[in-house]
Amino acid sequence: MLTASALKNYKQKDLAQMAKQRGISGWHAMRKEQLVNALMKAASRQPSTAKAKQAAAKVVVKAKPRKSRAVQRIQAEHARRDAMRDLTSAPIARPGSKPNAPEDDRIVLMVRDPYWLHTYWEITAQSVQRAKVALGASWHAAKPVIRLIKKSGSTAEQVSRVIEIHGAVRNWYIDIDTPQDYRVEIGYQTSDRFYALAKSNVVATPKPGGSEIIDGNWADVVENPERIYAMSGGYDRSPASGQLQEILEERLRRPMGSPMETRFGAGAENIFDKQRSMQFSIDAEMIVFGKAENDAYVTMGGEPVQLGADGTFTVRVPLPDKRQVIPLVAGRSDGVEQQTIVLAIERNTKVMEPVIREPGA
Repeated sequence: MLTASALKNYKQKDLAQMAKQRGISGWHAMRKEQLVNALMKAASRQPSTAKAKQAAAKVVVKAKPRKSRAVQRIQAEHARRDAMRDLTSAPIARPGSKPNAPEDDRIVLMVRDPYWLHTYWEITAQSVQRAKVALGASWHAAKPVIRLIKKSGSTAEQVSRVIEIHGAVRNWYIDIDTPQDYRVEIGYQTSDRFYALAKSNVVATPKPGGSEIIDGNWADVVENPERIYAMSGGYDRSPASGQLQEILEERLRRPMGSPMETRFGAGAENIFDKQRSMQFSIDAEMIVFGKAENDAYVTMGGEPVQLGADGTFTVRVPLPDKRQVIPLVAGRSDGVEQQTIVLAIERNTKVMEPVIREPGA
C-alpha cells in the first residue's frame, strides 16, 4: 500500500507518470506536493486495484553510474597498453606523393659495426588486426618483440634473443656479442607461441678492427649506401634484400645500381683501375656519451638509443664537413616527464695544396 512518505521519495516525473496512469486530471500542471496529495486521494478511493499495483511496479528509478577515479585510471592504463602494443606504422611520405599508410609488411636489417645492428620496419593495420584475431584470448598478454636469430650454415638457425619493443616506433638498434650472420623477425610473443608479422634479410657483421666498420645512422647511409647495402646482404638477390633496396631507394630518393655506377656513373671502373702515386685522406666521427635513468626512453636525432643496465649510453656519430644540430630526448617510462638536450657541432676541414719536391731536393 502506498503512503505519503513513500510517495515523497519518488521524483516528480515518476509521480506524474503514476498520476497519468491512474487517470488523475490536470496531472501535467501539478507540483510534487500536489501530485502526492492527488495520488493519496486516488488510492483511498481504489486501494487495491490491479491497475494501481501495476503502475507502482512499472516505476523504475534509474541513476547514471559515475565512474570513479580508480575506474578512470584503469581505463587509461588499458588504453596506454593498447597503444604500446600496436605496431601499426604511421603514414609515411613516398617520393612525389602524399603520406600514405604502408601497403605491405616488411622489416630490414642493416649493419652498423661489428657489435651493433640497425633494423627498420613497416607494419600494416590489417596485419596487427589479424594477429589480434589469431591470438584470441592471449592477445591481452601478448608483447610486441623482435627476435634476433643467429644463422649457422644455410639452414641451421637459433633464436639468440627476444627484444621487447613498443608501438609508435619503426626502428631499433640491436647490440650483438659475436660477429656472425643474423636476421630478425618482428611479431607478438605470448607465453607459449610467437606470431610473426615480417622477416628480414640476412646480414654478416664484420670482424672487430676491420676497415669496414660503419655507422648505421641514416646520415651515414647517405654517405655510404652501397657499402651498407652490400654488407647487409643486398646483393644476395633474395626477396628480403629486395625490401632493403626499396627502403634505401626511398630514403635516398634515387635508384640503387652497382656500387661504382650508382655513385660515380658509367666508366667509374676505369678510373678506379688507374694507380695513383699517393693517397691521403682523413675522416672524423664524434662519440656522444651520457647517462639517464635506466628505465628511460632516449632518442638521438629521432633514433632510439640503447641504454646500459646503469642507464649509461655511448653513440658514435658521423662528423661530416658541415654544421649539425642533434637533439637528444629522454622521457620517463610513465610518460610524465621529458627532457631535451641539443648538441650543435660544426666541422670545417681544409685541404692544403700538395707540395711536390724535385728528386734530390
